[in-house]
Amino acid sequence: MVFMKKLNSLDWKAIILLVVGGSNCGLVGLFNFDLATTIFGEMSVLSRVVYILVGISAIYVLIIASKLEKE
Repeated sequence: MVFMKKLNSLDWKAIILLVVGGSNCGLVGLFNFDLATTIFGEMSVLSRVVYILVGISAIYVLIIASKLEKE
């Protein structure tokens, strides 16, 4: 029987941010509509923070995914 590591709250927050960021990329690609820019303003400090957090989340999810694969 294989036992998988349970995801903690930080893991889930990173996954949610990654899904939100991926959805925003899809909106930009399909409709040329940037939701983050619409909500927070074009390259405002808050908008940049959102983009940075999504990028960090992507790296974090990649790391936890590789750890889960090794188990």
